[in-house]
Amino acid sequence: MPKTARTDAEWRQQLSATEFHVTREKGTERAFTGRYWDSHDPGTYRCVCCGEPLFSSEQKFDSGCGWPSFTAPLAGEGIAEAADRTHGMVRTEALCAN
Repeated sequence: MPKTARTDAEWRQQLSATEFHVTREKGTERAFTGRYWDSHDPGTYRCVCCGEPLFSSEQKFDSGCGWPSFTAPLAGEGIAEAADRTHGMVRTEALCAN
């Protein structure tokens, strides 16, 4: 899938303030506050920006960190990974490759 290109103004029209901060400014939600950290609904987690399927609810687990955690992505090419050493932890941040 090709990269999704929009201006900041276009992204702000499409996304909530929190979604914009997390996806466009490398922000993060406070632990234990996000819409999906404690969700147990079956289904597919998709990129809020482009709709790319990223994770299955079947791979979701409670890591105790307060953010959604998954054992594996749906498809390797849809996911980009980055080391995250913020908040006194070492984690792997999963990003949409688009």
